[in-house]
Amino acid sequence: MIKIFGMKTCPYCTYVHEQIKDDKRFRVIDIGEDVSYMHEFLALRDNDPVFNHSKEIGDIGIPCFLREDGSVSLKPEDFGLKEYSPEGASCSIDGSGC
Repeated sequence: MIKIFGMKTCPYCTYVHEQIKDDKRFRVIDIGEDVSYMHEFLALRDNDPVFNHSKEIGDIGIPCFLREDGSVSLKPEDFGLKEYSPEGASCSIDGSGC
């Protein structure tokens, strides 16, 4: 099963979640729902180089896809999904997006 880390308040995450309704291949984890979920996500974000660019530009790095083999992707298209791409929006740490 592929874990998807995200938040209900993130439009990128919501867009992905709408695409995977009833798809048993995915498990959605809202990192704002429980501190243990946030901890699991931050452990990935702090240690996986796939997040380097996100951190450099001030993005959080969600939605984040964690495969069963432990590999991480930030690209919905890697899973046959479409990415939400509104003009001018981003989920940034500095609060400038989402």
